[in-house]
Amino acid sequence: MSINKVDYQHYLSESSKARKPSAIRRLIPLTKIPGMISLGAGAPNGDLFPFEGISISLKNGETLQVDSKVLAESLTYGPSDGIPQLNGWLKELQTIRHAPPREFAVTIGTGSQDLVTKALQMLISEGDNVLFESPGYVGVIAFLRHQPCNLVDVELDSHGVVPAKLREQLDSWPADKRKPKMLYTVPVGGNPTGVSQTLERKKEIYKIAQEHDLLILEDDPYYYLQFNEKIPSYFSMDVDGRVLRFDSMSKILSSGLRVGWATGPVELINVMNLMTQTSNLQPSSVAQAITYTLVESWGHQGFYEHTLKVAAFYKERCQLFCQYARKHLTGLAEWVEPDAGMFVWFYLKGIEDSFDLILTKAVEKKVLLVPGIEFFCDQEKSGPSQCVRASFSNVTEQDMDLGLERLASLLREQIEQQH
Repeated sequence: MSINKVDYQHYLSESSKARKPSAIRRLIPLTKIPGMISLGAGAPNGDLFPFEGISISLKNGETLQVDSKVLAESLTYGPSDGIPQLNGWLKELQTIRHAPPREFAVTIGTGSQDLVTKALQMLISEGDNVLFESPGYVGVIAFLRHQPCNLVDVELDSHGVVPAKLREQLDSWPADKRKPKMLYTVPVGGNPTGVSQTLERKKEIYKIAQEHDLLILEDDPYYYLQFNEKIPSYFSMDVDGRVLRFDSMSKILSSGLRVGWATGPVELINVMNLMTQTSNLQPSSVAQAITYTLVESWGHQGFYEHTLKVAAFYKERCQLFCQYARKHLTGLAEWVEPDAGMFVWFYLKGIEDSFDLILTKAVEKKVLLVPGIEFFCDQEKSGPSQCVRASFSNVTEQDMDLGLERLASLLREQIEQQH
């Protein structure tokens, strides 16, 4: 694969180009220099903090103690890219799991969505066109609707983004319109579709990104929830330095910890750190200390073995859910059985618009799903959706059976009424 030079100034918004380090937060690394007397930063005196220690009780009966030095550092202001112990551990993890061909940096955020939105703000200039999967992740759609950009639908099929369609879009892009400079994608276990891009497709899409000078925002919270062999990431093939990757502990350890991390070119990660300096200052160091204590006790191999157990659990859930879908929805709906993640995307036969059906009538039957229209960037352009998203992650086998039976009953009633 040929290497193309990437000019990061081309992608940054004007406000991002103008960002300067925080006058206070740039002092924090200097306080670690032996013999340094700090009269600068207004950090509270740690002797007054009432916390003496943090112990973590695990479900296997083991108890872990947060290291006293790590705890002391985590209770006060810390680096905007995360505590160095966890940042370093995650950087090693990325090297082990992805073996990226270029130098890279890691920054930690308050969940991966914190970092995704910062990256988008960093890159979007007024009037930009952003390539976005359709249907796509509703959390980022909601954010982008309030940004000064246009969302450009990228067509999906049962294996995610369709390279031929993407190439056609870009090759025929009107000369008088600003060409997109980034593609946002959830390549594994897509939310809402549950589909994953194959390695062959990823290679082709990366080649298209090279040809059209695109950045790829690889939002990959379900990477470790793949049910079979891991599909290599965009980050693993990024010879140019045009991939910003986002990972999350939410699906692996705890969604309440709010620990995510971004990995990518040093030049872009540095700008994201400047954004953190002037917004939330830093992700929670206490949450990071707890996370670090656990993953350090496991080691990288132990962490990976834990993720395999998590993936096996969701694989079993998915198979059960699709078994009951076949039992109740055969002839009423179509779907692709996922190979990763937490979601199934149903196409409802004989239903013109799922919105009122799901938000009103399904609620009356006591079954909750999400209407498909919510996952499209331009709802007026896309028109009514015949699809719904269902999640199998946190529902018992009995409720899978009952919930899908209720949905099937509703669909039959609706079809009868239409005829």
